[in-house]
Amino acid sequence: MVQFPDTLIEIKSLWKAFAKKHALKEISLEIRKGEFVGIIGPNGAGKTTLLHCLLGLITPDRGEIRLFGLPINSKRSEILKRVNFASSYVSLPYSLTVKENLLIYAHLYGVEYPAQSCENVMKMFDIHPLKNQPARRLSSGQMMRLNLAKAMINNPEILLLDEPTVGLDPEIALKTRNLLLKLNRERGMTILYTSHNIKEVETLCSRVVIINRGEILADGSVEELLERYDSEELEALYFSLVK
Repeated sequence: MVQFPDTLIEIKSLWKAFAKKHALKEISLEIRKGEFVGIIGPNGAGKTTLLHCLLGLITPDRGEIRLFGLPINSKRSEILKRVNFASSYVSLPYSLTVKENLLIYAHLYGVEYPAQSCENVMKMFDIHPLKNQPARRLSSGQMMRLNLAKAMINNPEILLLDEPTVGLDPEIALKTRNLLLKLNRERGMTILYTSHNIKEVETLCSRVVIINRGEILADGSVEELLERYDSEELEALYFSLVK
């Protein structure tokens, strides 16, 4: 696998609180081009808040975020042209068809050949037969596949995924994992991937960040973490740290 030394994401001393409860506490991370980083932690650990800060959807109380060397607070529009996001917790407009949803995002991202790009991503995630279906008629798994297709519409350099295989049947989940690995390895796409599925993260990710109560507990490759904490498997290590 090609190594990419360039830092694409810089997070320094990030803090965020909601109603006096801290969601993020002194979070600092550097993520290089081509890394596939899994972020794992229990519900309420701060995983989704961290991704939303990277997207500029949430403003941190203090700290700094840079993507491509640019500050998210003042260069958000420029940054987001090169980034995309999918989440199992987000639904796209119900009244629009699958194809209409994708076309809107293709135009928003300024995709050069929007119609062809929509065709490509629908085929990529096996939703082409559903292209004329309104989103309200999609199952939760089909909606997730539409979200993933939307996330690929601009061929992003950074892809942020919040529990992307939740609701997918095993066959589609496997195809999705294989596709993400291919994009990471062949295109050098940088991927941040939150999940509760520790085995999935262990299989996919070149680096794992364990987070709980808004703090980073561990950060490194699976091999590094197992050696550092003298553990035989990631799942056991996770439960020993997250108490």
